[in-house]
Amino acid sequence: MPHLDLDTIRHRFWPNETGRDIWVVLDGARERRIYGHVVDTYLESSCLYSGTLPPEVEVAAPYLVNLEYDDRLTRRILEEGFGKSWGIFLKSSISLSRLRRHLREFLIVIGPSGNRMLFRYYDPRVLRAYLPTCTSGELRTVFGPIETFWTEGEMPGTLLEFKFENSKLIQNSVRLAEG
Repeated sequence: MPHLDLDTIRHRFWPNETGRDIWVVLDGARERRIYGHVVDTYLESSCLYSGTLPPEVEVAAPYLVNLEYDDRLTRRILEEGFGKSWGIFLKSSISLSRLRRHLREFLIVIGPSGNRMLFRYYDPRVLRAYLPTCTSGELRTVFGPIETFWTEGEMPGTLLEFKFENSKLIQNSVRLAEG
């Protein structure tokens, strides 16, 4: 894995080094340490699952966290998790409760045989494959109040940026590897 220039990501997310509109959806099933990181932060966060959860589900659940430019958890996520499919990043200026409600709409999908299935769109490998297959109407629904989605790229050392503009998906790739 090439050495990543994580400042490029931070400046992409926070061009003015400030703002409260960058979020991450962390996948607790990818890495057991995520749950501890989330409960140990003062940053605004919420589990995407509802109700009282068994401890093994609580640890493996997806968590929505409002990131800050120069926060310890933000640095930890970028340093330890980028390139390891810990989650997806997004930009939205709405409240935690409204964003959580929007993101929860996509947790359960109906499969080809009519059965309900968990849709792990918060896995960057899933989201980066899914978004390009969506129709304009589907993209409008998925993006909703979200301005931008970011995932790690399939190629190591890349950040993929997805925007929905003029009824089309706009995808850019940003090189993060130094040298």
